[in-house]
Amino acid sequence: MSNRDDLGAVGRFREELDPIVFLFGAGLTVGVIVTFFVSRPTLDWAIGGLNTFFLEYLNWALLVIVFLVVVFLLFLILGPWGKIKFGDDPPEYSFLSFFAMLYSAGFAAGVVFWGPTEALFYYDNPSPLFDVSSQSGPAMAVAVQQTLFHWALPQLAVFTIMGIAIGYFAYNYESVPLRVSSALTPILGKDNLDGPAAKAIDILAVFATIGGVATSLGFIGSQFVTGLDYQWGIDLGDTGILLVVTTMTLLFTISMVLGVNRGIRRLSNFNMILFVMLLLATFIVGPTIFLVLIGTQAISGMVTNFISMSLYTGAGTEGGTQWMNDWTVFYWAWALSWSPFAGLFIARISRGRTVREVAFTGIVATSAATIPWFVSLGGTALWAQHNNVADFSSVMAFEQGAEVTGFILFEAFPLGTVFMIAFLILVTTFFITSADSSTLAVSMMTTGGKARPSNINRIFWGVVLGMTAAILMIQGGVDALQSAAIITGGPFAFVCFLAMLGLIKHFTSAYGRVLLQEETTLIGSSDTPPTVGGAAQSSDDD
Repeated sequence: MSNRDDLGAVGRFREELDPIVFLFGAGLTVGVIVTFFVSRPTLDWAIGGLNTFFLEYLNWALLVIVFLVVVFLLFLILGPWGKIKFGDDPPEYSFLSFFAMLYSAGFAAGVVFWGPTEALFYYDNPSPLFDVSSQSGPAMAVAVQQTLFHWALPQLAVFTIMGIAIGYFAYNYESVPLRVSSALTPILGKDNLDGPAAKAIDILAVFATIGGVATSLGFIGSQFVTGLDYQWGIDLGDTGILLVVTTMTLLFTISMVLGVNRGIRRLSNFNMILFVMLLLATFIVGPTIFLVLIGTQAISGMVTNFISMSLYTGAGTEGGTQWMNDWTVFYWAWALSWSPFAGLFIARISRGRTVREVAFTGIVATSAATIPWFVSLGGTALWAQHNNVADFSSVMAFEQGAEVTGFILFEAFPLGTVFMIAFLILVTTFFITSADSSTLAVSMMTTGGKARPSNINRIFWGVVLGMTAAILMIQGGVDALQSAAIITGGPFAFVCFLAMLGLIKHFTSAYGRVLLQEETTLIGSSDTPPTVGGAAQSSDDD
């Protein structure tokens, strides 16, 4: 590349930046990295203190907010507001590609990682909400039920509500940018989207995204490092962690530079094919009839007990609050830390779709893919443990990390090595699409909402994300990763809540009377789109 081209690329990078969001967002994140190298005890004290604060005082708020978001999305799917459209253009991607990208970019890497493991923990230590004995037959169904609850509707809901709120205002109103703060347009006001409150939200979104995605990268990196040590006796140590994370960072940066169409879309489609193949193979090789029975019972239990599980705080039950903090609150906070980037990415690929399509894909279609995975892999691991086919006792006792569960499970399968390799490929490629889309989203946040930020911007944030993940893994392993998710995701619960209230306020005033009267035009200000099915104006940010 010539010097002129270099100057042009650097010039574009500098010109596109939103200096306040970039500097403060980068400053917070780089500050954590610098603190790690200067004073590890200080970083440990800060992470521990903030984590304790959120778990003691705000855990109930996360439970209530996530439950309300699920209820609201179900109303959007079934109610009249579902026909509202994001802009006038036709959808940019086929439904299958749209679904694959939404699923891969949201939380699929976590689904693959925890698939064979999570039910084992609930089998050994069931939720105090249910009166079942540890490692008993009844505990098996409760364990799968709890896993499905944690990974189906609620986690997906916080991504989806942000995607709908950002996408609707960005594609239906001129001058509303494609950025996280746009989700609060009805509350902040369209003329205040460059004001201090909007900037603060976008800065928080950058920090939350880096923390949330670094948590996932840390989990996936630990899967490799621990798996290599367990299966082949290769102990890489801290250097190995840095090497694994660096390699993954390089892979998702390459995918990111290729763009949405050539990178994320193609890799997402590949992910879903391999996901379905491994799911079906496990279902067939595993205890098929048992999986059908336990899955049916678990789904029924989740539906029946959904409200009580959603709002269970553990009050009055010995160990209940600690159990709830360790599992449900952690998962909700982790999902909330992903909600800024996942929501922004969902908005980016949703132009031309209706609110109902996005809400349905976000919580129903993705749940339909997630539930069979956890039933098949988690159910097979439970069956193997309960019937002494495989031994996961060291994992359940936390003597070995959750990372080795997949290796123990597939070791008991015919052609176990093939299953292990496919599992590692899947968890890696799913993470690449997640990290790819999150880095794109952070780049969009720090450029004022540009749909195609410069490569320099994307590479910068890719490197920052990778370094943050490596530091968290070295600093304290899984405990540090969980604390980072809670600290960065907790505050964003209130942003999601305000985004939901803003949508209710706007849809009620702009569409409520029109939809009830089945009219095709709206009576109101010039800011209101003239038809229910489309928008008067569309954003030219994309």
